[in-house]
Amino acid sequence: MTQPDEQPTGQAGQSGVVDAHQHFWDLSVRDQDWITGPEMAPIRRNFSLEDLEPEARAAGVTATVLVQTVTVAEETPEFLALAAGSDLVAGVVGWTDLTDPGIGDTLAALRALPGGGKLVGIRHQVQGEPDPEWLLRPEVRRGLAAVAEAGLAYDLVLLPQQLPAAARTAALLPELTFVLDHLGKPPIATGDLEPWAHHLGNLAARPNTFCKLSGMVTEAAWDSWTAEGLRPYADTVLGAFGPGRVMFGSDWPVSTLAASYGEVLETARTLTDGLSADERTAVFATTARRAYGL
Repeated sequence: MTQPDEQPTGQAGQSGVVDAHQHFWDLSVRDQDWITGPEMAPIRRNFSLEDLEPEARAAGVTATVLVQTVTVAEETPEFLALAAGSDLVAGVVGWTDLTDPGIGDTLAALRALPGGGKLVGIRHQVQGEPDPEWLLRPEVRRGLAAVAEAGLAYDLVLLPQQLPAAARTAALLPELTFVLDHLGKPPIATGDLEPWAHHLGNLAARPNTFCKLSGMVTEAAWDSWTAEGLRPYADTVLGAFGPGRVMFGSDWPVSTLAASYGEVLETARTLTDGLSADERTAVFATTARRAYGL
């Protein structure tokens, strides 16, 4: 795996777009207990590879990273098996209990499963932990060290007030690649930048951190967002991390609450229209491939 500060080369057309963040779920297999309330009703149904593939192919996406949705151990093997039979799903970010002393053996067992070679990262819903310094707990740091030892990345899904702990954790574990999902969920709907931008900058100061340009349309007002309303947040991320550590993610199908797959991708293109050709190649392809070792 190359180092985070290496600069990309080449043209995006050589390998197509990489979507670094998408989901599947089947409600007949298990519930998604976070999909509640009338506003979430449009996505309270099954979403599969067969649903995504035509939209992704039409948008020029040739590889995706499938990301966990629930803290259930059985989901990751299911995703790996699915990825094993797909030339679209290039990587899987799964879940396992970071606090389990046997996490190293668990990760090795996952890698040995069908599709295990496509396991590229681990994620836990830190956003749901009431302790803002959950990542700094000794048992969690031990688990994160095991993730690094396994050669995997760690996805950070958290809230702005949890960014300071993430920055400290990244400093304590320089050998682990951290990937921030959804810009750290800034308050786009209210238009506020601070203190999110300050905390984001502290995380970005760690060279082992990356950020996904994802989840913006659903952090904004779903029915009235505009690309220009999102631009200050995208610009903050690009300025803090640099294009070589920023990657596009659709957050499909959650994003369909506010926009179509094609609209999300085109919005990301609009928000990166000031970048050079090589920098856009980084955001839409090579950063994700480097960060996850795709």
